[in-house]
Amino acid sequence: MYITAGVILFIVLVGLIGSMTSKVTPVRLAGSFAVKLVIGAFFLFLLNSFSGKYGLHVPINFITSSIAGVLGLAGVAALAIIQIWMLN
Repeated sequence: MYITAGVILFIVLVGLIGSMTSKVTPVRLAGSFAVKLVIGAFFLFLLNSFSGKYGLHVPINFITSSIAGVLGLAGVAALAIIQIWMLN
């Protein structure tokens, strides 16, 4: 019990010290992630628009948009390959 509390306290303290010396604020980080989430959803929308006649559909939700937004086109391709692999 005490070891777990100590580890959590250590992680929180390291995060606080790191955030004091960093120029990246949590608000800026959240905003950047939100923009990437929207871009990922747009990439998935384009994929679903152009691959509909081939039977490929990747659902657009928080997880898939996050993957596509953070990884970019490689993430969209990976999601498409996973979707094809799961269907066959």
